[in-house]
Amino acid sequence: MKITLEHLTKRFPNRSKNAPDVIAVNDFTFEIPDGKLVGLLGPSGCGKSTVLNLISGLLRATEGRIYFDDDDVTNIPAEYRGVGIVFQNYALYPHLTVEKNIMFPLENFKGADKLSKAEMKARALEAAKLVQIDQLMDRKPAELSGGQQQRVAIARALVKKPRVLLMDEPLSNLDARLRLQTREEIRRIQRETKITTIFVTHDQEEAMSISDQIVVMKDGVLQQIGKPQQVYDSPVNLFVAQFLGTPPINVFCGSIRAGKLYVGEEAILAAGDAADQEVYVAIRPEGFTVDENGPLSCSLSGVEIMGRDVSVVAGHPALDAGCVQLRAITPTARKLDDEAETVRFAIDPEKVLVFSRADEKRIPVALA
Repeated sequence: MKITLEHLTKRFPNRSKNAPDVIAVNDFTFEIPDGKLVGLLGPSGCGKSTVLNLISGLLRATEGRIYFDDDDVTNIPAEYRGVGIVFQNYALYPHLTVEKNIMFPLENFKGADKLSKAEMKARALEAAKLVQIDQLMDRKPAELSGGQQQRVAIARALVKKPRVLLMDEPLSNLDARLRLQTREEIRRIQRETKITTIFVTHDQEEAMSISDQIVVMKDGVLQQIGKPQQVYDSPVNLFVAQFLGTPPINVFCGSIRAGKLYVGEEAILAAGDAADQEVYVAIRPEGFTVDENGPLSCSLSGVEIMGRDVSVVAGHPALDAGCVQLRAITPTARKLDDEAETVRFAIDPEKVLVFSRADEKRIPVALA
């Protein structure tokens, strides 16, 4: 099922008198390919859940159209759209068993779609096996772990064989290890069912790990769509660059002068024939190598050894105001004297991004 959103906008009345409406989703246009898992990503309050609720029919669009394949579903009620939804809080019925929780949506089928008790039980068992909880059918939600409850919620969404599966931050209530396991299960289930799935999250690592494509939002506006690695490597603006990546990208105030890229007053790379201008220089944490002859000199704050990764924490006078300290992840840091006052870095040009100071859009610069 291909989903197409055309100029989708949602406004909410402002509670303050004489204040303009709150625009939660602003002229949103994109296409979700059939059978793909798309991560809808952005900070809290950016409009992700509103987009999901518009697609499901729980909210009515102020402007724009929604298509499932060639069918215009913009004004079709939620119960007739063939959508399965998994919420953040599971929303299981505590007095019902796992089996009856999964069967519940089937009991609302009417007319030609109405199922017998045996058919409902068979469908519920099929969905439970898909999410690997078929041995828990007689338990009630209070007897299940958080991860098991989430699987029940997923099975309940899948049992009615929806055309589209929508998941609104389904892993946020789980601990770190369980989040990892459950997101892998979600990816497996989506590949097996081939249901077009939209996965809403503010966790960029979560979205990048399981999505075929990610859609990055800010303040109700679509910022960028693409494959996760493509968006990470080639963000269209500074917001996308800063939002993706852990630790976040390091941002410096810099400039291009006479064919060189400067961070503060230090020339760190050649900038080809790029025009002279004031820029933001953004360097991924993995773009640094400790090098006593490197062009970038920083004040050393400390070295953090975190198992596989070694992180150098440092300061620099040209760091942007929103970037308190520089963080570099590099294996060469193990050789670093953490009692030293300064550290010098060589910079990998493939991990450096340049953005305009005027509008924060990406500037293509041939760095070397």
